[in-house]
Amino acid sequence: MKHPIPLRPGLLRRLLQKPAAAISLLLLLAILAAAVFLPVFLKCDPHLTSSQTFLAPTQAHPFGTDLNGRDLLSRTLEGARISLLVGCTGAAVSLLIGTSVGLLAGYAGGALDAVLMRLVDILYAVPRLILIILAGFLIDPWLQRNLATFQDGRWVGYSKIAILILALGCIEWLTMARIVRGQVLALKTLPFVEAARVLGQSPLRILFKHLLPNLSGVIVVYLTLTVPAVILDESFLSFLGMGVQAPQASWGTLLSDGATALNPIQSHWWLLLFPAAAMSLTLLSLNFLGDALRDSLAE
Repeated sequence: MKHPIPLRPGLLRRLLQKPAAAISLLLLLAILAAAVFLPVFLKCDPHLTSSQTFLAPTQAHPFGTDLNGRDLLSRTLEGARISLLVGCTGAAVSLLIGTSVGLLAGYAGGALDAVLMRLVDILYAVPRLILIILAGFLIDPWLQRNLATFQDGRWVGYSKIAILILALGCIEWLTMARIVRGQVLALKTLPFVEAARVLGQSPLRILFKHLLPNLSGVIVVYLTLTVPAVILDESFLSFLGMGVQAPQASWGTLLSDGATALNPIQSHWWLLLFPAAAMSLTLLSLNFLGDALRDSLAE
């Protein structure tokens, strides 16, 4: 088995030497900057309705308007903020769970390793949609109780987004756990780990000082590949009406609205095109960046 490669100096330079990675990184930064800063200059409420329904793209509304006369550009930017928030934080939750399980299973070995890996195998066998719905069902009551008492309940309106983040994070960790476990199995027999054991260092110190830094490259690569997977899952759930709820918008809800508005008589193409383009560019950029990062670490 090939030994893991930690993050090394000069990684960004090697990454930017790859045209696909450089373009992907620029696109991601542009999308993120637009989602965060452009609404400040637009000063357009994404939830404000008007009588200008199904308006095609104009100078006043570059992306057109929807069924309720809401500006599609501002809603696409809101969708970007929510989808990227769910994607990044959901991936972070999965990183925490998957890395912890993988480290524990790989280093401990024996019965604990067998139990944890059988759990991973069982969860892999269950359809993802069922797991996500079940996780959301279990998390919902606990989260609603805590949000109702936190800061006078002002965050209750964001409970669906928080449930999505936790539910998706609790499902997406399976691949990370397997990968980290495999890398730990390769590392723990190497001389520097054996020397740490002989010196009497505790298992926790060995895990976090010796093993985890050497896994950083693998973890970062798969984190960049987990973010688009979480975004895709969130968009699919929102498209089905089980994710982000109105009046908030994600790319999934916008795609659902666009698909509903399509008809043989008059196709309101802009409702589907712009959110789909924004989401596709983001997912492709993240995947290209992850692949380039993996190649750069191997150089």
